[in-house]
Amino acid sequence: MSSPLLKQRPLTVEAYHLMGRAGFIEPDERVELLEGAIYEMPPIDPQHASKVKGLNYYFIRALGDSYVIGVQDPIQLANDSEPQPDISVLRWRTDRYAHAHPTPDDVLLVVEVADSTVKSDRTYKIPLYARAGIPEVWLVNIPGRRVEQHAEPMGGVYQTVRVWQPGETVQAHTLPELSLAVNDILG
Repeated sequence: MSSPLLKQRPLTVEAYHLMGRAGFIEPDERVELLEGAIYEMPPIDPQHASKVKGLNYYFIRALGDSYVIGVQDPIQLANDSEPQPDISVLRWRTDRYAHAHPTPDDVLLVVEVADSTVKSDRTYKIPLYARAGIPEVWLVNIPGRRVEQHAEPMGGVYQTVRVWQPGETVQAHTLPELSLAVNDILG
């Protein structure tokens, strides 16, 4: 309901962090800031957690210590968005981003593992990443048993979209040294 006296004001990342420090957001609450609004994230079930652990293991093996691998850590896309992708591959920094969350210039690849969130990740979060210029996103679609690869953002839309099925090997677009079998990703 819209009213000239009641106007929704989007939150900034700074206000979001202040809310956390003031106790309005509990430390163990699973929320993320997307385009100025706070969204609850669903609980992580064992299958989802297993996929994230597997991806972390394979990424570390494939990429060594040339990059920083984030696991369910925030990245600041804009002044009003701080999603927490399941995996992020970041440019190497010796401080491992101790003083500020990574921004789009730091991010090479984001992975979202989706069970109950396939539709919202595909229609909302992936376009958000494209608008921020994140070069590549993988959507691990657990119920669909596939990996959807989105690359080459231009004008807020990924120009290249490829679907990888069991039996195939995903070749990262932005990281030539990274290739993973879909069977290993899905378990």
